[in-house]
Amino acid sequence: MRMRSVCACSLMLLSAVSLAASAQPAQKAHRIGFIASTSSISEMRTVNPATTAFVQGLRELGYVEGRNLVIEWRTAEGKFDRFHEIVAELVSIKVDVIVTVMNPMTKAAKEVTQTVPIVMGASTNPVEQGLVRSLSRPGGNVTGLSLDAGPEMVGKRLQLVKELLPAVSRVVVLGAKLEGLNERATQLVGRAVGMSLLFVEPDAAQQYAAAFASIARERPDALLVAAAAANYAQRHRIIEFAAKNKLPVMYPTRDFPEAGGLVSYGWDLSELYRTRVAGYVDRILRGARPAELPVERPTKFELVVNLKSAKAIGVTIPPSLLLRADAVIE
Repeated sequence: MRMRSVCACSLMLLSAVSLAASAQPAQKAHRIGFIASTSSISEMRTVNPATTAFVQGLRELGYVEGRNLVIEWRTAEGKFDRFHEIVAELVSIKVDVIVTVMNPMTKAAKEVTQTVPIVMGASTNPVEQGLVRSLSRPGGNVTGLSLDAGPEMVGKRLQLVKELLPAVSRVVVLGAKLEGLNERATQLVGRAVGMSLLFVEPDAAQQYAAAFASIARERPDALLVAAAAANYAQRHRIIEFAAKNKLPVMYPTRDFPEAGGLVSYGWDLSELYRTRVAGYVDRILRGARPAELPVERPTKFELVVNLKSAKAIGVTIPPSLLLRADAVIE
């Protein structure tokens, strides 16, 4: 009799525990919209260094796809007139945050919604472009990173090109407008270091075919690739073009020389996406208002050299550059 009572009590206790467990609310799945300009969805999810670093950063902060996170990946595939349509779709499925990667995309997102938080994974001159009220207090529903290179950064990159190739005189700047660079101010910087700058704007929808044809006709001494989302998405194509034409190229981020490019001076974009972009999303999901999250700028810059690529196009890297390099790829 006593044994039956113990068994009955045990069954009641197990049932109570089971009911309590089933009554626990499921962990909320946050929904993030991430829009690319030209990358394919498969590239974003698997091989794009910046987006894979972004997912890693979210995971480090406790957000795991399939558990408490859903990422709605979208791409304009080079058709920038689709930005409004893509944002409207993301708003309709009630995403918690939208991540953008270039000024026209952010502008479109802001025009579509004034309530859904927008994190700029990359922007240039966001105050002048009307994306935020100020860097310290953005106002509205937009915040994120400002990757303004500006004339000073261009000057630094050109000085490094001059050190690499002392005889250089004609340099093509690829995608200056995409980066928000003022051509006149940039041209003055070029003259200060003894260079004549030519500007070529790519057509992402044509996968840079016209831009490459124009560069080939100009036959410059070197190429300076602007820090633009479209250039980043087409980095492998740019690197292949440079190698085929044995053209020395200064790139804006280390992802380019890591993929086979010659040299870069700028920020580590993957690290920025892992720490800062993911950090913005985390703070917003925890209740922070974009209007009160200051727009941040990179504070660390690095020089990366690929010796294998230099050898392939017949360029000798001066010892002075190698000594100052933060990373040398052999």
